[in-house]
Amino acid sequence: MTATSPSMPSLEPFITPSAHSTNASATRTRIKMCGLTREEDVDAAVAAGADAIGFVLYPKSARFVSAQRAAELARRLPPFVTPVLLFVNEQTTNIRAACSIMTGATIQFHGNESPQDCWSACEEGQRFYLRAARIPLGDAGRNFDLLKFAQDYSQAQAILLDAHIDGFGGGGQTFNWSLLPKNVNAHLVLSGGLTAANVIDGITKVRPRCKTLAVDVSSGIEVPGHKGIKDPIRMREFVAAVRQADQLLYTK
Repeated sequence: MTATSPSMPSLEPFITPSAHSTNASATRTRIKMCGLTREEDVDAAVAAGADAIGFVLYPKSARFVSAQRAAELARRLPPFVTPVLLFVNEQTTNIRAACSIMTGATIQFHGNESPQDCWSACEEGQRFYLRAARIPLGDAGRNFDLLKFAQDYSQAQAILLDAHIDGFGGGGQTFNWSLLPKNVNAHLVLSGGLTAANVIDGITKVRPRCKTLAVDVSSGIEVPGHKGIKDPIRMREFVAAVRQADQLLYTK
């Protein structure tokens, strides 16, 4: 990537506006629900109020769907709900091929992809992408240089914060949010072990540290013991908790 790379388009619709905005619409934290595999779960996520739906195109994941299946599920989405395609160390040609059948999708890179890998797979800025930062668990989290990571991936629409576990994603574990830097010059998406029980704490701790904050949930809205099978009640409870966090932040 160079300073002459084309600028990315506007950050709508997935990433929330600035937390310091006086506009009433700025008080709604955007929500991504990830790892969906069934039509009824896509419909339930939309009904619950999800802003983005994530499809895992990583064959080793228990939540894997093919590009064709993801496109089939995404056709159920109404306007302004964004499909997100998650890849892990995938070949650029395969990423572009998947995106060719889902022209409105955002890409999520969740492996060891370099800034140039992401830029190339996104056809030099023609497509939005999220870049996952895998934060070590426990006190080791303080050693992760998120400021440098955000600078290295400055072309990303947002940096997605997930817990670093063996393998890639979907571990249902949280990292220590309080160890994040106080002022990250990036849009962030908080992920990793979020549930209706802890997302309020996560939002209130992380939102003041960045430009804007969205949240991403997967295992926290699943039927226990059944990866990829979502629970509509847990979806609604999660959304309600996010809205409660928004109220707490903006009515102080």
